[in-house]
Amino acid sequence: MNTENIVELESLVGEHVLDGVDLFSDNIKATWGDSFEHCEMIRFRLDGKVYTAIENPDDGYRSSMRGLYLTDDAVKNAFPPVKVLARMKNQGEYGQSNDTLQLVDMVTGKIVLEAGTDNTDDYYPWFVGAFFPECMATNAA
Repeated sequence: MNTENIVELESLVGEHVLDGVDLFSDNIKATWGDSFEHCEMIRFRLDGKVYTAIENPDDGYRSSMRGLYLTDDAVKNAFPPVKVLARMKNQGEYGQSNDTLQLVDMVTGKIVLEAGTDNTDDYYPWFVGAFFPECMATNAA
């Protein structure tokens, strides 16, 4: 992954249009050495630009987001455009810090997508890459 295309989560805060999300995993070259690591990923398209959040699996107990990258990859799971508000996630119920972007459907007010790292100030942080299509207005019953 080209680190020149890294995107800060905070730079995406604001109103956008979301029209595609893929959840998948792949083997990525490890941060150190010549080995590969199995990583979870979430790819999403906002305002026509495709972003990919990649997990850093660390040691099997802890994980974090390795980075959010602007990519040229195609999104396979496309759907009708949804207006979303991107915001940074608040502190957790027990005061834990988070470095996680949330996309909230502007009609339903529900979280549609999360990407980042939760519990950042603890010994056991974890990667977040979640998609909740049932929370989109287009899927409301």
